[in-house]
Amino acid sequence: MNAITLETKIEEVPKIGVAYAKRLKKFGIKTVQDLLFYFPARYDDFSEITTIDQARNKLGEVACVQGEIIEIETSKSIYGRMAVTKAVVQDRTAQISIIWFNQPYLEKSLKENDFICVAGKVSLGKEGLFFNSPAFERINEIGENEELTHTGRIVPVYSETRGVTSRWLRYVIKPLLYRFCEQIQESLPKEIIKKYKFLPIQEAVWQLHFPESFEHADAAKSRFLFEELFLIQLNVLKEKIKLMQKRAHACPMDAELMKNFTDSLPFQLTDSQKKCAFAILKDLEKTVPMSRLLEGDVGSGKTVVAAMAVLNVVKSGHQVAFMAPTEILAKQHFKSVSEMLKKFDVKVGMLTGKDARIFKPASPSQGGDGETFEVSKKSFNGDLENGQLDIAIGTHSLIQKGVEFKDLALVILDEQHRFGVEQRDHLIKNKKLVPHLLSMTATPIPRTLALTAYGDLDLSLIDEMPKNRKKVKTIIVEPQQRKEAYEFIRKEVADGKGVFVIYPKIDSAASKLKESIEKNGQITGSATESFVPQNYGPMSLASLTINEVKALKEEYERLSKEVFPDLRITMLHGKMKSPEKERIMLDFKKGEIDILLSTSVVEVGVDVPRATIMMIEGAERFGLSQLHQFRGRVGRSDMQSYCFLFTTDPSMLNRKRLKALVESNNGFELAEKDLEIRGPGSLYGTQQSGIPDIAMQGLSNVFLVEKTRAAAKEILEKDPELKDYPELKERLKQFQSRIHFE
Repeated sequence: MNAITLETKIEEVPKIGVAYAKRLKKFGIKTVQDLLFYFPARYDDFSEITTIDQARNKLGEVACVQGEIIEIETSKSIYGRMAVTKAVVQDRTAQISIIWFNQPYLEKSLKENDFICVAGKVSLGKEGLFFNSPAFERINEIGENEELTHTGRIVPVYSETRGVTSRWLRYVIKPLLYRFCEQIQESLPKEIIKKYKFLPIQEAVWQLHFPESFEHADAAKSRFLFEELFLIQLNVLKEKIKLMQKRAHACPMDAELMKNFTDSLPFQLTDSQKKCAFAILKDLEKTVPMSRLLEGDVGSGKTVVAAMAVLNVVKSGHQVAFMAPTEILAKQHFKSVSEMLKKFDVKVGMLTGKDARIFKPASPSQGGDGETFEVSKKSFNGDLENGQLDIAIGTHSLIQKGVEFKDLALVILDEQHRFGVEQRDHLIKNKKLVPHLLSMTATPIPRTLALTAYGDLDLSLIDEMPKNRKKVKTIIVEPQQRKEAYEFIRKEVADGKGVFVIYPKIDSAASKLKESIEKNGQITGSATESFVPQNYGPMSLASLTINEVKALKEEYERLSKEVFPDLRITMLHGKMKSPEKERIMLDFKKGEIDILLSTSVVEVGVDVPRATIMMIEGAERFGLSQLHQFRGRVGRSDMQSYCFLFTTDPSMLNRKRLKALVESNNGFELAEKDLEIRGPGSLYGTQQSGIPDIAMQGLSNVFLVEKTRAAAKEILEKDPELKDYPELKERLKQFQSRIHFE
């Protein structure tokens, strides 16, 4: 180990090698330091060592004992597929049995007369009390004061993957801590450590992995909670400072033009829309590039506000790029923006992976609304580069090679704000002036997340809905009420209304599980890897309850043949080609389809005012914010709309979430509630938000978030380049390489 350092690649570390390194990289662990910073997810409290006699009074509870093995043997289970290792351990007070499943190697590593420390739940079987697959480790002597790793202490439990257990991680991490912990450089500024009385980094790393007490673990966790959030704040605030040093086109607000635009609309803007539009238009007047996030519930009218910004920029003599995540949404924006701007002589183009279209407004002498026609991508790109197109709406096709703008001044991103910096860089192609950036989201963002992941963006909030909208009535439908709900749906359809039905995404692992049980009567093969804890062997249908996931195609057959044979029902799913999806959505909008079935992965964002029912199967499988998004697909007219939540899960957690949805139609209130109920890790997930696991746990604490933001601001005001904080600068650099905001 002499040549090994904190920067050594993980595959070069003895006891790890290439195979384990490949598994560890799933957790982002590439170096020795990465491994030392891979912190436990929780702890098992095995710190109280009792006698075996005392442990026998703890039926159903966790106990930790030390004793001598007096018997040990391995045999096959009655099915012949599983090794069962049985041992008897005794101390001066009593004996107790131990059973391990599927660990035949234990008979070789543990012998009679060996002393071991055992920790686990005390169970009751036919032959009396026993430990079922407990944690264990060999010791020198009963009662000796020796340092333990897997038992007899507060034991770290890590997030695992196949082939990487918490036991193995403890086995590998502990000697590395002894070797390298003192070499870890302090990264927090001294004044912050002193001000908040944080543990030094070396002690905090030790105490997180192998804490002396839960108080020590909490102190270490507090330090790293602060540090991770602090690094996020430094990252976003540095981006903001960097942006403030760049220059953008100044687009003066044309108040008369804006009035003419709002007068041309068939509805009145809400006060909230007016405030947001004004803030955006004032930002566009500056030579400092705007970076603004426009938040608003589904149907609150964000696109109209964006259209005002588009019109003002175009009439200032510049171009706009408007990027959407899917073709369906890009086409929706193309249609709605063309419609809103048709009287203002704005040439609108649309570019997706499949096709290119251009809308040219009619001249005053011609009359009419103008026309849309398809063009070649080469022709489209030529018009864009020559300035013949004022606005280009599209998917990621807009940042592909060969797409050049003549004079881009504004980039609008729909539901992809975290890619804003990267996409803006793609679009400007190293030009001197950078475009303004407006991101839009219908996903309500809790305040804590807004201050962290989106801290470099100014926020505008549309917090009211158009005046003619009625509150969507949300109802939890019990299994016995399903027939009644179907009858209500039938009446709505008879009145010419449309129905959305959403199903949870089909989990491929769940399908394997179901298939294995139906075929073999038990879980086998790759399904075992996904669902069966190691050491438990085959599981039969009788011993396992599957959470039934309704398959979209099966449900289509059932609804169209058994429930609504007289209604027009159609499926929409991700494997369909874009033209087919577009045709189906158009038919649904026109009233040629009564009920549209879709999985959650399919974008159903096209505005369908005639749709008044959103029916969600397996509602307990979705988060509150996602359910609210689905609900927002109805209630987009002055007709009363309904959201039916079909569930078979009686758990209190899900009931609490679904009840919150019934009681509130406010997306921002629900986002905070979701954060409170599920926790930020479940709500956003590390991969989705880019926020490290430990920082995730701090997101529900707005005081901590604000404290880290203030600390980051204070440091950057004194030293924007972090020249006086080289260790912090290096830590931030490492942090930036592993974080990925989306």
